[in-house]
Amino acid sequence: MSIGGRSAPDGPAVGSTPGEPVAGPSAVATGVLRTKVQWIDTDASGIYHNTTVARFVEAAEAALFADRGIDGYFPVAPRVRYEASFDAPLRFGQDITAVVELAELGERSMTFHFEIWGDPFGGRPRVRAAHGRYVTVHVTGQPDADLRSAPWPAAWVAALTDASEEPGPDPAQSPG
Repeated sequence: MSIGGRSAPDGPAVGSTPGEPVAGPSAVATGVLRTKVQWIDTDASGIYHNTTVARFVEAAEAALFADRGIDGYFPVAPRVRYEASFDAPLRFGQDITAVVELAELGERSMTFHFEIWGDPFGGRPRVRAAHGRYVTVHVTGQPDADLRSAPWPAAWVAALTDASEEPGPDPAQSPG
């Protein structure tokens, strides 16, 4: 699978799991974060901590939604599945690029693919540091009482896709 079949910003082809299809509006809905690994992102050896991946991914996801003028997404879109594979270390001070792409848009859920790339650093070449996927579900109701999944707002679907396309099958309803 390659994220949208494109290259990572300023680098080689982006890829994750070979043979994994990218479905839905992936060519349109992509968020990118370029930043530097900070000391708080690392363990005592100066290598990034695994939780840093989630922070980088969420920042790229926030950029994706901001770029499309969608407000209020995060409070109503909890993660219900999160998978990450760690391919290489990132180090304190290293520049990184996080890429998040909407791979599938269901009636009530979205599946995203992500990759984190570390720029050349300390004589080491550019490297994919992590990749994975996660699913969010649109919810309504009160957090302490009756949260329920609900269809995505039509305006959000239109902002994330070609307005003439219908949402695909809901990944949250798929077996497995």
